[in-house]
Amino acid sequence: MKEPLDHYIQKCIENDRGGQQKIYQLFSPVLYGLCLKYMKNEADAQDVFQEAFIIVFQKIGQYRFEGSFEGWLKRIFINKLIETLNKRKRDFLFVDATYEEDIVEEEEDVDAFSLSQEKLLECIQQLPDQYRLVFNLYFFEKMKHKEIASLLNITEGTSKSNLNRAKNNLQKKILEIKASKKV
Repeated sequence: MKEPLDHYIQKCIENDRGGQQKIYQLFSPVLYGLCLKYMKNEADAQDVFQEAFIIVFQKIGQYRFEGSFEGWLKRIFINKLIETLNKRKRDFLFVDATYEEDIVEEEEDVDAFSLSQEKLLECIQQLPDQYRLVFNLYFFEKMKHKEIASLLNITEGTSKSNLNRAKNNLQKKILEIKASKKV
């Protein structure tokens, strides 16, 4: 797939609509899923998705055909998602880690995999923005707290605290769902 992909990328650089459509078709499911994980609802996810794809096609000439093209796309999308969330920053304050007990490394194991993907995504979308952002960067993008702190301009402690609180919130939501199914 590398050779045809390079061909489609080159077509996009030449501003060819067919190449753009092919790149869109190949990567939109993964990238839209990424947007859904970070945004609270589908409408916001769709807005960011469209805006990020516009940026991709504007900047595709900067891709150097080195490394993963999908990784390059994801970086653009993540940057757009963070930018969008930062624009809402007045409603979106990171909770600072002030107490060591806020940072718990190990917790009770909650079987999140017993939920459908849709239900789990719904639970993640219900997290407060700051928790959801750190949670997604840590678990889905495999970033370390140091990277997250640098990217979001917060301390590592704040990143750890927000991740811990995100996990606690998710745990409560999952347990509530399980309890309601038993009734």
